[in-house]
Amino acid sequence: MGKKVLIIEDKAGEATLVKILLKEAGLESEIANNGNTGLVKALELKPDLITLDLGLPDMDGFELCQRLKKEPSLSHTIIVVLSVIDDLEDIKKALKAGADDYIIKMPLPEFMARKIKLYLGMK
Repeated sequence: MGKKVLIIEDKAGEATLVKILLKEAGLESEIANNGNTGLVKALELKPDLITLDLGLPDMDGFELCQRLKKEPSLSHTIIVVLSVIDDLEDIKKALKAGADDYIIKMPLPEFMARKIKLYLGMK
């Protein structure tokens, strides 16, 4: 079975773009358009990696990151924040909340897909 990625992003266009980039990189993914749906899908899917937007409509992304990291069944899930916010304090806050990395949107598509594949141990 292939590696699974959950994209938690409320902007449909951005979520679709990430999904397409991941598909081209050989990864299957699903989208959750808010924090509560993201939490439920994460618990159901047990993805290998989650991309997480911080600006969700129903839940603070930092809080969601903490909640995801506290779930025993998701202890090995990698969480990568994808955000337009390039503020150093927010980056530190995301890492303190449990994020494994922080990528400022939108990087070069090849860069993001390559980085995600590296996280998942894929060449």
